Amino acid sequence: MRRVLNQAAHAAARSKGTHFQAVFRRLLPRLGYQSAVWAIAHRLCRLVWKILHQGNPLHRARHRMQTKLLIYRAKYIAKQLRKFGYNVQITPANGAPA
Repeated sequence: MRRVLNQAAHAAARSKGTHFQAVFRRLLPRLGYQSAVWAIAHRLCRLVWKILHQGNPLHRARHRMQTKLLIYRAKYIAKQLRKFGYNVQITPANGAPA
């Protein structure tokens, strides 16, 4: 099980445009490569357990993760703009997550 999770974490961290790649890149400077891969493996394990035991379809979990990621990115970009002296206020557009 450990080896399968490790291989899946490596693949998830390298696949472009995924939530796991974003999390991996965020954790990499703090934890180092191997620990960041294990953090991804742990998240994959929790996701698989949740899908199997609670019956949650993957698309619901994926939508929730993408919404969180969009909010995180907006806050991060606003913080960077404030560093450069801009006044920024984040307001959601129609149909966008709050």
